[in-house]
Amino acid sequence: QVQLVESGGGLVQAGGSLRLSCAASGRTFSSAAVGWFRQAPGKEREFVAAIAWNGGSTVYTWYADSMKGRFTISRDNAKSTVYLQLNSLSPEDTADYYCASKKFGVGYPRSVADFGSWGQGTRVTVSS
Repeated sequence: QVQLVESGGGLVQAGGSLRLSCAASGRTFSSAAVGWFRQAPGKEREFVAAIAWNGGSTVYTWYADSMKGRFTISRDNAKSTVYLQLNSLSPEDTADYYCASKKFGVGYPRSVADFGSWGQGTRVTVSS
C-alpha cells in the first residue's frame, strides 16, 4: 500500500508561483505513474498533469492542454517525491490539488478512476 502526502499549497497573488510536493511512503514501485488533479469548489475533479516511469531512467510526462506551458511536473526518485511547479497563476487556478498513483501501464491515463491511491490534498488560493 502506498501513502501519499501533498504539501506546498498556500495563498499567492495572481501571476505568482508555487511548487507542490507529493511525497510517497510505504509500498512504492520502480514502475509507476503519479498524477496531479485539482478540484475547485462546486466543480468536478480534473486532471492536471502526470508523470510515469518504467524503471529508473525512462520517464514520461503528459498534461492537460490548459495547463501545458504553465505547469511542470517532475520527479525526485531519491526522495520518493513528485513535484508540480505552478507558474503564472490566476484566480481560476484556485483549487484543492491532489496527487494520486497507479501502477505503470498502457497509455496516458487522465481519469480519476484510473488512479487508485490518493493523498489528502493541498489548497492553492490565488488572489486577484
